[in-house]
Amino acid sequence: MKALVSIKRVVDYNVKVRVKSDGTGVETANVKMSMNPFDEIAVEEALRLREAGTVTEVVAVSCGPLACQETLRTALALGADRAILVQTDEELQPLAVSKLLKAVADKEAPQIFIVGKQAIDDDSNQTGQMLAALTGWSQATFASKLKIADGKAEVTREVDGGLATIRISLPAIITTDLRLNEPRYVTLPNIMKAKKKPLDTLTPEALGVDVKPRLKTLKVVEPSKRKAGAKVADAAALVDKLRNEAKVI
Repeated sequence: MKALVSIKRVVDYNVKVRVKSDGTGVETANVKMSMNPFDEIAVEEALRLREAGTVTEVVAVSCGPLACQETLRTALALGADRAILVQTDEELQPLAVSKLLKAVADKEAPQIFIVGKQAIDDDSNQTGQMLAALTGWSQATFASKLKIADGKAEVTREVDGGLATIRISLPAIITTDLRLNEPRYVTLPNIMKAKKKPLDTLTPEALGVDVKPRLKTLKVVEPSKRKAGAKVADAAALVDKLRNEAKVI
């Protein structure tokens, strides 16, 4: 069984994101970039399935500029067998990414495609669902537990009322939630080995996919700063402030 895993290069979660002075987006120049945390979980789950003997090959896929090779090398260092970069400098929106991943899936014919439930830069939470719609495969979102046996995937997912367990047929799209696993650390020997693993490069044109943006960002602004809190002497003063200053009662 082959598993494909999609990964995205995003601003590192430890970095404080700054909006560009012209309001066209967020600043990425000279900013530390890393693999999207939800995608790290997806890679880890695919590796665990391979270690359990369920999966025989793990292929990491990324869409974006040439710099995404660095993120793919991280996936290879974690243990992925090979990597594919769909290289483009175009701004990629969720639908375009889904179409590219669908084209790669048609080419690679995997039995399972594991995707992070969302990226921490745009928080769209759309790619996995769109990919399932385009491929016509079964889907299970927000997976917190995954078992595969007899051509079926049993997925436990978090819902408002607790946990729900569903069983779906393969091939399938799985989107990962935070509690699915704890990603492993990259070791120096594996970083060296990753340099020798195959990394293929494709283009949207070669895959026959139009990736031109369908949505236009008008302006990006930082959220307004919260006002400082204030202490009140008693409940009467609190009610007075809520009524006359905050005007919420």
